[in-house]
Amino acid sequence: MTAVLTPSVAPSGGRRAAFEYWLSVYRRTWRGSVVTSIVSPVLFLAAMGVGLGSLVHGGTGRVDGLRYAVFLAPGLLAATVMQTGMGEATWPVMGAIKWDRTYLGMLATPLTVSDVLLGHLAFMALRIVIVATSFTVISALFGLVVSAGGAVLALLAAVLTGVAFAAPIAAFSATQARETGFILLYRFGLIPMFLFSGTFFPVSQLPAVLQPVAWVTPLWHGVTLCRDLALSRGTAAAMLGHAAYLVVLTVVGVVLAQRAYRRRLQW
Repeated sequence: MTAVLTPSVAPSGGRRAAFEYWLSVYRRTWRGSVVTSIVSPVLFLAAMGVGLGSLVHGGTGRVDGLRYAVFLAPGLLAATVMQTGMGEATWPVMGAIKWDRTYLGMLATPLTVSDVLLGHLAFMALRIVIVATSFTVISALFGLVVSAGGAVLALLAAVLTGVAFAAPIAAFSATQARETGFILLYRFGLIPMFLFSGTFFPVSQLPAVLQPVAWVTPLWHGVTLCRDLALSRGTAAAMLGHAAYLVVLTVVGVVLAQRAYRRRLQW
């Protein structure tokens, strides 16, 4: 860590220094992320898209006029980056505060709390980009990409989706004293959204009383935006609305994280 964060670091370069620390750690541990970045998407697309897909809609294998695997891939892309954002913004944040005290080590240099936070968020965004890119390439190898342009736009939407989860969850993590909150977040947040936000089937198939609940979840906006861009469907106004929702969530998350980090790390 001292090789990256030294007392001579200028305040203006603090965010970059914090980012480079996390990047240097990842260079030594990246092999452990191969499962989530590559193997998991392959298994999900093969099992759900190809295997289960043949049984969908009375055996026709089609949803909304599309082959089920083609329908599934953009939604699963958004759900995968959601999991990545949550994973990067929970235990690593608590560890940097409570266990290995990485944040405190950074603050012993000229870095500010904002540098520490934004540098780490930048690394989280990089992890999300890696996962989203890997998933898109795998989808293309499965023949599930309708158009190259749509795939690129969906990838960008997926990155926005992942960051929209990472920022507010980092704020939440900075307030936690124990891991219990993360378990509840996964059990009552991630899993229900993963199952009922349009990833595997259209939200219109949910009971009418549950559809508005799905519409307000961040993942539904991410799934819908990724799917509409990947499949070149949907109106520009609707897609802008989904993107605006995710941008606002990101900004609010960063603001809340700034406050939570200052309260936790400054005395």
